[in-house]
Amino acid sequence: MELNGKVAVVTGAASGIGHGLAKRFAAEGAKVVLADIRSDTQLLQSDPIDGRFVRADISTEDGVRALVEDVKTHEGRIDLFASNAGVAFKMDIHSPQKDWDKIVAINQMSHIWVARHVVPDMLARGEGYLLVTASAAGLLNEFGSLGYGVTKHATVGFAEWLGFTYRDQGLRVSVLCPEGVATPMIAESAYLQKDAVTTDDVAEAVVKGLAEERFLITTHPGTLEKFRAKAQDYEGYMARMTEYQRKIRAASGSK
Repeated sequence: MELNGKVAVVTGAASGIGHGLAKRFAAEGAKVVLADIRSDTQLLQSDPIDGRFVRADISTEDGVRALVEDVKTHEGRIDLFASNAGVAFKMDIHSPQKDWDKIVAINQMSHIWVARHVVPDMLARGEGYLLVTASAAGLLNEFGSLGYGVTKHATVGFAEWLGFTYRDQGLRVSVLCPEGVATPMIAESAYLQKDAVTTDDVAEAVVKGLAEERFLITTHPGTLEKFRAKAQDYEGYMARMTEYQRKIRAASGSK
């Protein structure tokens, strides 16, 4: 997809990866709709983007529906929907149901709701693009948050299904699986900070991936290397992950 002249919606656009994507899409000539539940973030104030802001709560289907209807009313269509908003916080098997409800709604169900309300129009036109932000955790898993690893795996699987189900009807799908990105989300993950890339780096990878209509977009060369190693030797992968988890617990003083 070439972005010039396209209507692009980006959720989670008030900060982090979403802000970086919206900024780059606008620079490429897209007509950008920035969607977020927050309108007063530091990035929006210090680094404004040429686009229209819509306050949207994508943690409910009603919120997603309202966003889509707003864009269709004002911009007339959606060419690219970057379903990017996400959350991360520490979770394990003892985490309360409210934490599961929140992370599943935002990290998993929001993508399903987006597809439910965006894909039919795209299929009717015979063209359209969904960019779904997952994570390298969707391929490799996550040490600090059970809920994050689970929902990101689900997101990759959902994007795969969309991609192979509707490709021959004109829909294009890409799934973004970054490793560490220099945002507040990894503030407590020292192992991710070491090789973290910037949101500009992520946006560059995305623009290239969209131009090639590539399904899987990554930000670190090591992601696919580790993914291949996992597939080739699952027992070895489990042993390595167990050792990493043990080291993380030891460093944090946890049992």
